[in-house]
Amino acid sequence: MPELPEVETVRRGLAPVMEGAVIADIEVRRPDLRFPLPSDFAARLTGRRVDSLDRRGKYLIAHLSSGESLIMHLGMSGRFAIEETGRFRPGGFALAQACNPKHDHVLFRMEGARPARVTYNDPRRFGFMDIAAPGALETCRHFKGMGPEPLSNGFSPAVLKAALKAKAAPIKAALLDQRVVAGLGNIYVCEALFRAGISPRRKAASVAGKRSDRLYGEIVAVLNDAIEAGGSSLRDFAAADGALGYFQHRFDVYDREGEQCRQCDTPVRRLVQSGRSTFFCPSCQR
Repeated sequence: MPELPEVETVRRGLAPVMEGAVIADIEVRRPDLRFPLPSDFAARLTGRRVDSLDRRGKYLIAHLSSGESLIMHLGMSGRFAIEETGRFRPGGFALAQACNPKHDHVLFRMEGARPARVTYNDPRRFGFMDIAAPGALETCRHFKGMGPEPLSNGFSPAVLKAALKAKAAPIKAALLDQRVVAGLGNIYVCEALFRAGISPRRKAASVAGKRSDRLYGEIVAVLNDAIEAGGSSLRDFAAADGALGYFQHRFDVYDREGEQCRQCDTPVRRLVQSGRSTFFCPSCQR
């Protein structure tokens, strides 16, 4: 599932053709994705201007001129593609394989400074779209109780320390809890823990003082590094222009079981925590 850097990469790709543009027309080719689409979905969006396109955790949010907000989640295999003046925009890097059009489920025709068609394609249909009423975004079921954005002023060493203080779970599980910090997933938690030298088995409450300060810094750093590289393309992810991410070539531990640690000669190990694979160096992480 795309994590914060991948979703932010998609947001930055969509913003030039969606922000300030009007949804002139929308074609809905099926009534549901992972969940049924909201009632009157097309009617509530058609003719509305996208005032801004934001991200919250792993979600995209289009703030509409009606006061409502369109919430979009990519799920496992969801992708957006942009077509301007009759052809797809070329990417700046290697391009992903073209989407199969039979999985094009929602098509937006945008009218603005850069008229475009924005297509949502999702073979597995684990993604979804929802609409939040005016003033109800932060209290809706998707965001109620969600933790701070790790790249915002609302996230700090003190905030992280306070969130971990009462957690008896291992630090790996605690950081995957979206109530602790929004947008982190398996990849970037493994990478941040490695960079901070913290064992994924360590109890979250024991990560305090200099450890928590270091962990805060590495969370922010690894997310920024991944965004700069266009995210990580492991299976289905591609940016809105079809470009593949490159951060997977810079993984220190994730998906490197048995390979030598980049800081020592110890082989990277894998263990299963809460049903998820955790990759770590037993020598560098304590």
